[in-house]
Amino acid sequence: MKTHGRLFASVLVLASLVGCASGPKFNTVEANLGKVPDDKARIYFYRSSAVGAAIQPEVRLNGTVVGKAEPHGVFFVDQAPGNMEVSTSTEVEKKLSFTAAAKETRFVKLSVALGLMVGRIVPDLVDEAEARKEIAELSYTGAQPKK
Repeated sequence: MKTHGRLFASVLVLASLVGCASGPKFNTVEANLGKVPDDKARIYFYRSSAVGAAIQPEVRLNGTVVGKAEPHGVFFVDQAPGNMEVSTSTEVEKKLSFTAAAKETRFVKLSVALGLMVGRIVPDLVDEAEARKEIAELSYTGAQPKK
């Protein structure tokens, strides 16, 4: 019986890793990403957990798809400053609204919450110090920086 328990635990671990983001670690590409343009705000999106790995909805910023909520992944977009609305949708839509100024960098953490039928991805603003600790070892899933 112990063997079955270990096998089951191994399957659960592997299942949680399926679908995790792949790509270079953020801390290895960050220096090549360039500075925030003077007329833009930079918005980072990241998901630091593999919980609910199969749940990877599109991430929308002001109605436009900008990426996917990939487990252990991080990406960014440079956007005209102003009001921002981030949304994700599984069985229900979850939204986050905030304002970003020119040359400002904001961080949106994408977390899994329990839903009625499937999990939900909930966007939340996170302060820079906390976000930087969490994204350093995540896989960068955005456009590859120019060298």
